[in-house]
Amino acid sequence: MPVFPLQIRSRPVCRLIGLLAAILMLPAAVAALRAAGPSPSSAPAAPADRAFLPAFTVLFRADDPQIAFRSAGIPKVPYNVPTWAVDESRASKINVKRDVTQGGDGFDDRILDGRTANRAFNLFAAAERSELAAGTTLSATFGASAIGTRTYAFPDTNPHVRIDARLTQFDGNHFPLLTVTVTRKHDGWLSIGYTGAPAFADAEAEEAWQPLIWTERRFPAQPYLTSAHMCPLPGAFVRHEGTLYGVVADPAELPFQPLPTFDNSRFGVAVRTAEKTLRPMLFFPMLGGAGSHGKAGETLVFKLRLVRLPDTDVTAGFEKIARELFAFADRRHNALGTLNSALTNIIDYGMSDYAYWNAPLRGCGYSTDVPDAVKNVSSLNPLELALVTGRGELFSERARPILEYLLSREKFLFSLDPKQKIQSPSRALHGPCAPVSEFAALHDISHGNTGVFLETARELFPKNRVINLDEPSPGPTWWNALALYRATGEKSWLARARAGADDYLARRVAAPATAFDDPDGQGFFFWLGFVPRWIDLLMLYEATGELRYLDAAHRGARLNALFIWMCPAVPNENIRVNEGGLAPVYWYLGKRGFPAIPVPEEEAPAWRLSELGLTPESSGTATGHRAIFMAHHAPWMLRLSALTGDAFLHDIARWAVIGRYRSFPGYHINTARTTVYEKAGYALRPHEAMSYNSIHYNHVWPMASMLLDYLVTDAWARSAGAVSFPDQYIEGYAYLQSRFYGHRPGKIYGLDGMRLWLPDGLVTGGSEELNYLAAHNADGVALVFTNQSFAPVRARVTLDPARFAALPEGARIRRWVANKPVAGAVWNSSGEVGIDVPAGGIAAIFIEGAIPRPGWTPGNDLAKPVSGGVMKLAPGDARAMVLSLGDRSTWLYAYLREDDAAWKNAGFTITGAQGETTLKDEAFPFEFSKDIAPGESSFAFEIDATRADGTPVKGAPVSISLH
Repeated sequence: MPVFPLQIRSRPVCRLIGLLAAILMLPAAVAALRAAGPSPSSAPAAPADRAFLPAFTVLFRADDPQIAFRSAGIPKVPYNVPTWAVDESRASKINVKRDVTQGGDGFDDRILDGRTANRAFNLFAAAERSELAAGTTLSATFGASAIGTRTYAFPDTNPHVRIDARLTQFDGNHFPLLTVTVTRKHDGWLSIGYTGAPAFADAEAEEAWQPLIWTERRFPAQPYLTSAHMCPLPGAFVRHEGTLYGVVADPAELPFQPLPTFDNSRFGVAVRTAEKTLRPMLFFPMLGGAGSHGKAGETLVFKLRLVRLPDTDVTAGFEKIARELFAFADRRHNALGTLNSALTNIIDYGMSDYAYWNAPLRGCGYSTDVPDAVKNVSSLNPLELALVTGRGELFSERARPILEYLLSREKFLFSLDPKQKIQSPSRALHGPCAPVSEFAALHDISHGNTGVFLETARELFPKNRVINLDEPSPGPTWWNALALYRATGEKSWLARARAGADDYLARRVAAPATAFDDPDGQGFFFWLGFVPRWIDLLMLYEATGELRYLDAAHRGARLNALFIWMCPAVPNENIRVNEGGLAPVYWYLGKRGFPAIPVPEEEAPAWRLSELGLTPESSGTATGHRAIFMAHHAPWMLRLSALTGDAFLHDIARWAVIGRYRSFPGYHINTARTTVYEKAGYALRPHEAMSYNSIHYNHVWPMASMLLDYLVTDAWARSAGAVSFPDQYIEGYAYLQSRFYGHRPGKIYGLDGMRLWLPDGLVTGGSEELNYLAAHNADGVALVFTNQSFAPVRARVTLDPARFAALPEGARIRRWVANKPVAGAVWNSSGEVGIDVPAGGIAAIFIEGAIPRPGWTPGNDLAKPVSGGVMKLAPGDARAMVLSLGDRSTWLYAYLREDDAAWKNAGFTITGAQGETTLKDEAFPFEFSKDIAPGESSFAFEIDATRADGTPVKGAPVSISLH
């Protein structure tokens, strides 16, 4: 699919893009035997101490090493590694106690509760260790001059194995292949480590990579092993003097089927040696893992690739290996239907009973992780969808109560159980619990109608809070200053954001990270915390046009790509799944008795089943949460690819989103490959019947926003910016960041005042390969189509006449194809319109005189602002505020901050032009929400409550003038 850079870059950025292009165009780096003549000038010979050697480390045990994951005990970083049972003299001195807050889906009790005493975390201490070497080099030259195979002989002196090795160099874009044949001499457990790559002292290494968490210059403190199933690419790298050295398992050693898991992982990788240097290493099989045990006389054969890439950093080497060895390329298309259809289905699911909305607690059910708890992400997700689809219930039944929740609760996770410790919920109404950006965005989205929003954002800015898990959320930061600038346009906030960001670039981006210690980060759990704040930097670039921020954002996104699956290689074949007519059962749910889901046995193309483009959930849950569908990185990477010309980010984005599901797919791919989550009705079943993957009901709305963001960004990128809509920022938490659309008009091919409009069923028929956007202004309605396939699409699409107040016959239709105007047409009464869209391209039409029925809107954008902020009242240390998005969406929200230890119930009485209304709340949390009629200019209210001992208390009346 094409990428459309939006501008000619300045010289520094051109140099960066040129470097990336040069890396992609380097001749294939393949190993050669040491030639008698000089090395090829394009790939100079490495110094003797930087040569790859035919050297191996043998780990052998006669007894079962009882391999098992345990927490690595790294301060601030929950991460699990393989360990082995040993006697006390070999045991690692790591004693990790389970944090009581770690629980729920993704946290494996078998790991967290497992004993660490008498276990080796150091792979070299896990078994008897011996070394084998052939006494020569594999190669000191990498180039294309010496093609062929050489066999290396090893002395038969090792007590446990005989080894033969063959090095094969290819003529083509391949890395040299080292084939190792191992013959067992004894029964027992065996692991062979290729340890012949160059080694470096820590001070000599410019960066290293060992999946998942050891990136940049964060080196492992000891020889931990990463199992194959936790490797986005099955290798390890060290860079020295600009040259990247590495070892990678041959793609054949990581088959597509079955889905990689710990139990079937045949190898692992490491970079920390027994001598405390850094060296890319690969061990096969994992000691105690699949294939490790065998009998005398049996043979093992393993294939690995050697990597030496001059003038290449880890991210460029990662891409090169992904593309050249694992054939990563843009292959996905809309095989399951349009993203528009998936978006509608997800919204419908979110409003169904199956989505477990808890109306009394104003939150999304969270029992998957924390019994009887609720959790919300952002009010902006359903608010955006209400504005764009015209579905008022998304506002009244989701956005509004979630906003009230975020204003009142102390943390995103709320539990009525005061003894609950899992994931550190709160029972307190000591809010707000949303980030500064939430209220800053609401100020802009409401066009300044509500004083509370900006007041709250300003009050929160200087405060440091804990609002999610136990992670601190700092207030006075440059990214919060940027949020306030984007909301207000006040230059002082932008100046503060730029000054802070420039310090951040010098501190975090100019030099690689060396430790798990980033005061400006997002904690070391979700992957965004391991990399520079590239999303914030991208938005700062958009606010300033200063290329240093774009360059830094690009660097951060490339580092983020190191956590994205590039393997196993996807075969060009169909895979049979759902054997026996049942979906696989996720072990976490199977142990709770959830039954297998009936689903037809069928064949599907491997690319549709692949996890490529997705990430494991987090450092602490990557052992089981292989690939999550919450791919919020995709729209951001798609945008960066258009700005920088980086095709790798473009392809990642498409792999993450396109052709994956028809509705809400649950959380992750795990256990085994299946098509069950592709089905439109997959999630339309009771919680106890959802056994393939976990369901986090607070994810429904962020996922819908992510798809909308993708639709808009895709059209923006393909149109080179000619299709563009103003946005705000949905920060949420963890990795749930998206852009917000619909609050202000945009443009389509020079047509101004275009309001984004995606009602259900607006477009039918045509081709499933065509995603679309629609928008309207005073002159008509536009539709923009993006072709997700690799062939041109000619189709006739039908518009739902019920969505229009007028579709005048004979109206002129303006048309654009591939960003160029073409001959127009005339609307007729057939209800159809012809569309021609190039392969991977874009086309648009504008129907002059068409008048939409936009559905729900919050009212007049120019309504007079609601004056006043948050009111502090008695009884119950109550808070009250008037909120407004427009003259038809104004309401009063009040709640008691004190809980049921002090109060038995509470009441609320409001008197206005419509008369008197009394509300009663008999259970904590005590809160009230009441609409204010359009045009009403004043009203009065009072709060009364009953103490826990039965004593009634009446608050003083409060008079409110709205304007």
